[in-house]
Amino acid sequence: MAENTSPSRHRRHAALALLLTTALTGAVTAGGISAASASATQTTARQTEAEVTRTAQLTKPAQQAVDAGAPGVIVRVNDGNGPTTEIVRQAPWTRAEHTLAPGDQFRMGSSTKTVVATVILQLVAEHRLKLTGPVETWLPGLIPNGDEITLRMLLNHTSGLFNHINDPDVLKAFTGQDTRQWTPEELIAAAVEHDPLFAPGKQYSYSNTNYIALGLIAEKVTGQSLSDLIQERIARPLNLKNTYMATGTHRPDNRKLAHGYEPDAAHIAPLLPPGTPAGTKFAGPSRAGHVDTTWINLSTEWAAGGMVSTAEEWGRFDAALMSGKLLPAAQLKQMRTTVAEEPGNPNRYGLGLEKVVTPCGAVWGHVGQVPGYSSQNFTDGTGRRTVSIFTTTIFGLADPKTGAADQALVNGAVCAMLDKPIPKTAPPSPTS
Repeated sequence: MAENTSPSRHRRHAALALLLTTALTGAVTAGGISAASASATQTTARQTEAEVTRTAQLTKPAQQAVDAGAPGVIVRVNDGNGPTTEIVRQAPWTRAEHTLAPGDQFRMGSSTKTVVATVILQLVAEHRLKLTGPVETWLPGLIPNGDEITLRMLLNHTSGLFNHINDPDVLKAFTGQDTRQWTPEELIAAAVEHDPLFAPGKQYSYSNTNYIALGLIAEKVTGQSLSDLIQERIARPLNLKNTYMATGTHRPDNRKLAHGYEPDAAHIAPLLPPGTPAGTKFAGPSRAGHVDTTWINLSTEWAAGGMVSTAEEWGRFDAALMSGKLLPAAQLKQMRTTVAEEPGNPNRYGLGLEKVVTPCGAVWGHVGQVPGYSSQNFTDGTGRRTVSIFTTTIFGLADPKTGAADQALVNGAVCAMLDKPIPKTAPPSPTS
């Protein structure tokens, strides 16, 4: 999403099912259960008890997030030690369109960038691309100063390119006010009509335009569509049957896709960040002070944020990536080589991958936001532990009460993933 237009830049931002499976193994003797089996039974009992406790601890902040104004949340935690915790909560008024479930498809927004970066780094490993190579080599004449902007600068947002979502014409499409279908080349053209933010390589500034250019480069080098590259190199090898790039010809299945919502025109104005054009609002069917943005214009996202997946499948992708199954060690090391983000922000950005500081320690991953959808996806350094927190709004989280409750849920889920105590939080004040 356009991180600079989101309520919190690009991130900082049930139970319907608890899947407890216990496999008790050990020899059974004529006199009863062996000592080994008894030990296994006790261990499993402790794991089950811990899982029930964790589910209860996370269900509370999930419900508090919905009570505070989030239309719905999906949480999936895998601590690498046992059964996965899955929690879903949703506001009653959202049930008419869709009943949320742990396996729902979800628009992943800027988490797409991690997948695109993985494809690019695979091509680097195959010696078909160079991180130090200039953009002009692959996209001649498309980007001013393209001979000074390298592939690495696109990947880690140090190119200085203007974020195309912040162009007024593109923003109209992003919010659904305009149904024009933008091509990647047109998105870049809209971005470069604006002056660069700084000289290439001199600073960090998150820009979706970088990844539109990377998508075009991947297609230019391989002769394949980006959607096909993702399926061939990532989705099919990992058996990700619900993970794909949503385009004009490949749209999500309405029966499987969680519905997303944004505040309506009467409620969104005070939630928009400074500098947002006057009159900015989202288009969609009216729903209880919100609009349903599920089928909003997708064309502004593409390689910057156009993917659809599920919590379980994205966890599988993150685990495969961080454990070295998708990239050679050299390229994974490059991906995890970071630059500082904005002053005062402790997080650091690598190549399509962010190192995020949380109350329970540093984690790796990305946050994604497109209208109606906010996903936060993290893993530990090995890929053994994964967590996803999906919330069916972006700008609704700009409300202080809603945002605080959602952040408490994120903190709790990340701590649970790391097998650390879940921070205790008080319920949001109704007057806050």
